[in-house]
This record gives sequence, structure tokens and C-alpha cells, in this order.
Amino acid sequence: MDWPNHTAAWREWRDASAGARMHHGWILAGKAGLGKHDFALQAARELVSEEGVPQPSGEHPDIHVLTYGPKDDKAARAAADGKDYERARSIRIGQIRGMQQRLNTRPSVGSRRVIIINPADDMERPASNALLKSLEEPPQGTFFLLVTHRPSGLLPTIRSRCRILRFPDLDNETIAQHLGAGSSAAIELAGGSLGAARKFMEMKLEPIAQVMQQLAVQGDPAMVLRAQLIAEIGARPSRERLHAVLELARTTLAQSVAEAPAEKRLGIIEAHSALVDLAAKAPTYNFDNGLLVGEIASLLASAGDASEPIHG
Repeated sequence: MDWPNHTAAWREWRDASAGARMHHGWILAGKAGLGKHDFALQAARELVSEEGVPQPSGEHPDIHVLTYGPKDDKAARAAADGKDYERARSIRIGQIRGMQQRLNTRPSVGSRRVIIINPADDMERPASNALLKSLEEPPQGTFFLLVTHRPSGLLPTIRSRCRILRFPDLDNETIAQHLGAGSSAAIELAGGSLGAARKFMEMKLEPIAQVMQQLAVQGDPAMVLRAQLIAEIGARPSRERLHAVLELARTTLAQSVAEAPAEKRLGIIEAHSALVDLAAKAPTYNFDNGLLVGEIASLLASAGDASEPIHG
């Protein structure tokens, strides 16, 4: 797919790669659904390609992608058998250690290798600390591409050792061109993310969005809308659905700030901040899904109710 919001990132990337010394660590930053992983894969291909060295057309042995692995031993066995398996809620230290073992050997094809970590802001703290050691003393010819939806979720020491590429939101007209007819509601909800708009359409999240907007505007003193939202989301939503719901809740509050009366804005901003914190913790904490959905509903309702700071 040709991502129109990648133009500036490609220009900066290729200017850097044409220089005398390419930086070894890069943070690809922007909200989910902006094509950062696609960029990382193509950029990695360009990095490992060398004149006169034939490159494989399929999976490349010198491009390693770290993402959510199997949740436990049972899931690992299922993965080894080629079956569907439950994924962990975070990128774990064992995955970083395994990657570091590979770095003790030479690249398989040429003189370069690339490690893509996606999403890097979902690394456990021990995994982040282990990665930091590789970023401080990278093996020759090794490059790290850290795909992140929340750069603030990375250790400051990791951010300080990487160069950042930012991926801007898409405008609604561009998203509409990719999604086609019947997508107007999804576009409004997506907050500039093509990936989010697609998910909203696939998961049929419009009824959830409508309840969220009511909660954020009028609150829920009778607890009716909260119950309705929980019912719309479902008692046992999948990890992907929960992630989409969190993104939708954050977008709902962000969009409601400008339209809210002045006396309600601080309450909405505080609720949004709490949702950002909840979204950061959700992948690594063992939340009960029902309680997590209830907390999302309560934060939206608190924004609608608040005429003073939520915690004040």
C-alpha cells in the first residue's frame, strides 16, 4: 500500500541512509494505523540490500521482527504446531535475550541486519532494560527500528539513543479514498488513522461510539449508559477489540474537548489522561476484561459529569 503520510519520513530516512554514517537506532512514532510497520519492513529491506549481493525475495533471514509472542507453554506448543495461539500482553525479556543471542553471529546474507520491535512501547521493563544494552553498544551492521504508538511509553534512555521519525495523521478525505462508500462514521471516529477506521468498520463499533459520545457529553448519573456501553462491548471482548475500544474512547474525549463548555474541559482532559494511562497499563497488567470495560465507561461518564477536576 502507498501511504501518503510517509513522504516526509522517507525523505528523512533516505537522506540519513545516504550519509556517511547511518544512525543505528530509530523510533517510528505515530498513532496506531498509520502504516509504521509497513514502513519498517520496507526500510529494513533497503538497509540490508547491498550492491552485488543477491537478496531473497521472500522472508529475509537478516530482518527480525519481535512482537507479542505466545502467552505460555501451551500457547508456545500450539504456535510450534502451526495452530492459533493466545498471545502475551507484552514483549518479554526472553524475546530480547533470544534476539541478542542472534547478534553474536554474523548476518546471513550481507553485512547488515535489522531488528524491528513492534510495538516497542509494550515491552516489559526488564525487556526494555535488556534492549538498552544493545542500543548502547550495537554490533557492527545492526540497526534497530522501534515501532511505537506512544513514545512516552519508552524508557527515556532508549529515546535518547534513537533518532525519531514521526508519522502524521491522515486527513478524512484521504481515508475516505481508501475506504470507499459507507465509511463516513468510521472516518469521523478514527481520528486520522486509516488502520483505526478499518477496524471500526470491521468490528462494527459505531453503536459503541454513539454511547461513548453520550457519556462524554452528558455523563451518566443513573448508570444507564454505562451498562449499555458494557453490553455493546461484550462480556469477554478479544484483546484486539479492547485495544480498539480504548483507542475509540481516547479519540472520543480528544474530539469532545473543543466543543465542551470551558468549565468542563479540565475534567475531560483529566479523563483523557487517565485513559492514556489505562491504555499503557492494559497490555502488561492482568486486568479482568469486565472491570477494564467498566473503568473505561466510568472515565467517559466522569468527563460528562465533571464541572470541576475529576480528582479535585
